[in-house]
Formats: sequence, C-alpha cells, structure tokens
Amino acid sequence: MSEYKLLIGGKLVAGDMVMDVINPATEEVLAVCPRGSQAQLDAAVAAAKAAFKGWSRQSMDDRRACINRLADAIEARTTEFARLLTQEQGKPLSESTAEITYTAAFLRYLASLELKGRIIEDNDVRRVELRRKPLGVIGCIIPWNFPVLIVAFKAPVALLAGNTIVIKPAPTTPLTTLRIGELCAEIFPAGVVNIITDHNDLGAALTAHPDIAKISFTGSTETGKKVMASAASTIKRITLELGGNDAAIVMPDADPKTVAPGIFGAATMNAGQVCLAVKRVYAHESIYDELCAELARLADAAIVDDGLMQGAQIGPLQNKMQYEKVKGFLEDARANGNIIAGGQIEDRSGYFIRPTIVRDVEDGCRIVDEEQFGPILPVIRYADPQVALERANASPWGLGGSVWGADRDKAYDLACDMESGTVWINKHLDFGPNIPFGGAKQSGIGVEFAEEGLHEFTQIQVINEAR
Repeated sequence: MSEYKLLIGGKLVAGDMVMDVINPATEEVLAVCPRGSQAQLDAAVAAAKAAFKGWSRQSMDDRRACINRLADAIEARTTEFARLLTQEQGKPLSESTAEITYTAAFLRYLASLELKGRIIEDNDVRRVELRRKPLGVIGCIIPWNFPVLIVAFKAPVALLAGNTIVIKPAPTTPLTTLRIGELCAEIFPAGVVNIITDHNDLGAALTAHPDIAKISFTGSTETGKKVMASAASTIKRITLELGGNDAAIVMPDADPKTVAPGIFGAATMNAGQVCLAVKRVYAHESIYDELCAELARLADAAIVDDGLMQGAQIGPLQNKMQYEKVKGFLEDARANGNIIAGGQIEDRSGYFIRPTIVRDVEDGCRIVDEEQFGPILPVIRYADPQVALERANASPWGLGGSVWGADRDKAYDLACDMESGTVWINKHLDFGPNIPFGGAKQSGIGVEFAEEGLHEFTQIQVINEAR
C-alpha cells in the first residue's frame, strides 16, 4: 500500500496513530492512513501561527503564484488523483476526473481575485481609508462528498488574503487531501499549509483552539451547530456551508421529457451526496404521472457499479454510516409512498443503493421533510404553484432550489420568492468560482466564492487620519 503523511510545519510526518480507509465499493481496506493526535493538531496550529507573519507580508502576487503552482501540480496528476478519489470516495471515475479539473479551475480563478482597500473620504478635515487585513490561522474542515474540490473552495481565498491554514479532511476520505499536502510541502513556505487527520475526535479541539482565528466548515447542519457553539468560546469568525433540502418546482407548462434528465441528474450526481442536489420535486398534477414515469425510466436505466468500472454512472454511498441512514429513508419511503423505481438493496459487497423514485408521497414524512443525502427522490403532487412554493419554503433549510417551466416570467417570479441562497431556473447544480454561494436559514452562515468569499477571510480596518 502507498504511504501517506501528515503535513505539519512544512514537513511530511507520520501520525501518532493510524486508521484504516475503506473502499466503499468493496468494503475492503484501501490504505492505512496516519491519524493525528491532539499534540499534532497543536503543533500544526503553532506552525501556522509562526508562519503567519512572513506569509501575510508577502505580496499578493507572490501568494498568487504559489496557489497557481498548486493548481498546475494537481492538474498534472489528474489521472492519479481521480483514480484515488474514486477508490476512497466511491464516485464514478468520470465524476472524479471532473472534480480534479474543477479543483484546478477554482484554484486559478480564486487566486486571480484582487483584494483592494478604498478611500471613504479625503478632504480638508480627514482622510478615511478602508483596508482589509488577514485574520490569522484558518481552520478548514472538509467533508467526505467532495474532498478535493472543497479544499479549493477554502484554501485559495484564505491563502490569497494572507492567512495560513490547517486543513482537516473527513476521516473516511483523507487520502487525496494528504496527496495535496505532498504538493503543498514543495510549493508553500513551511507552516503556511498544514494538514491533520483525525477519527472524528479533533474537530472540537480545532474549533475551540485559541490560536485559530476562523473556521470554514462544510458539512451537516447538526455538526455546524456544534462548530458554531465551539467557536463562540473565542468569538471566532465562521463560514458554515451546511445541509439543504433543495426543492425543484415543476410548473404545469414544463415538458416532462425535457426536464426529467436535468432533475434526475441533479438528484443522483455523486449518488445524491451533494448539498445542493435536488432532494424533493413538486410536480403539477397535470404532468405528474408523465414526469414520474420519465424519472422512473431514467432510474431503471442507470448503471450502478464500482466507480472504476467502465460505464458506471452511479457509485456506492461513501461510508457505512451514511449507507445505513439512507436505508432508513428507504423504509420510510415504502411506508409513506409508492416506490416506482429502485428501492432494493443489492446482494453484493459495497454500499450500493439503486436510484429510487417515490411517488404518491406528501409533506410530513422523513423522505420529504429531511435531507436524505442519497439517491432517493420523492415526487410530490400539487395543484397550485403558490401552494407548492409555500411547501418548498416550509423547511428549516434554504441552500438551493429550482423552478422548471416554459414561461420564463412565471418561473422567475416564483424563483424570486423561494427562500434559498441560490435558485436556478430550468437547471440545477450550476455554480462556479465567480458566483457567490451561501445558504439561507439553517443552511449556513457566510459566503463562499467570488470577491464576497475572499472578503470573508479578512478583517476590515479603518484608518481615520486628521488633516
């Protein structure tokens, strides 16, 4: 098996402990991974703190150059990274390759941003200047669904602003992140980038650490609440990108055959393990039966297999805990709806669940009201679009949503009233590093991407000078 190391203070080091990483397609041990200790976490934070002054005083062009070198290095190893990502995360190789490609693109775009102050006043009485300064050491907590791409959501803006970072990947998908650490050890000054792994036992210590200035966390809403509570002890800045229960509202003038592929793809990408995936569909009664039939046809035709297998379209769930959770949602779907495609657990190794379409289901049951984070899609019938909107909004989450229909004006009006940070019209899951991204309600705090996301990693300083 390949050897993996933590990155602390510019050096690749063994963990004080080890842990197994499981291939979700086979349930076999893929690699033995270093597992960091509390002492190693403290060492990583101390290294980042020590490196902060020198890094923050470098020019933005110098910092930008390092980030671009990392993008080049990752892109040059796309095939290697993609294969390892599929083995540890489960997604098909085509999706893994796309993730690596997008990672390089995000790094490059976010590195190209400018961080400029501005003069608020300059007259005979006073000169007032607004500056943006780095915060210090940033803790970046990465989830298991996109363990490479989400590093590129956080690291480039944190580093470009002049901060240093400690990255903690999910314990079930640490390998690709550790490989990124090997590249960072060659590119960045010692201590600027640090990577520490855990077995879900160092998160609280990281979020409460007195030398961490900000936590950037992507994960579930329940864990986000714990992060927020822990960060309160030192009034840390936080960015939380949390769960969602994205609703797709299909208008009566939509063509089911036209919209079904887009909805199905947005519901089953990465086996449905996407925070912004379509999690529930509200379909008008006039097209309900036809849309359900189209979605079921697509589900039945989908190829579910090991992501390394040629032609695989949907891989396994990423880990056993999530697999068991999604099986519970299947039971709820059977009890409260009519499963017209999928629903069965295959007799094979791996955490596989076929894409499942559930019709004749209503609000009030788990499969509709909660985030399943798996390839199960409930389709709810409605008669009045305004009622569908009210039902879509009657959720504690507000990450994303979409409206599908031929009349663009009506779709736009409905979209404007959705209580979500992002709303798409006649598409879903379209995002980019130049488009600000943030959730409403319990789907998060703060913004990622674009200039707004860069500003999240800075402290405003006002210089007010008498004339």
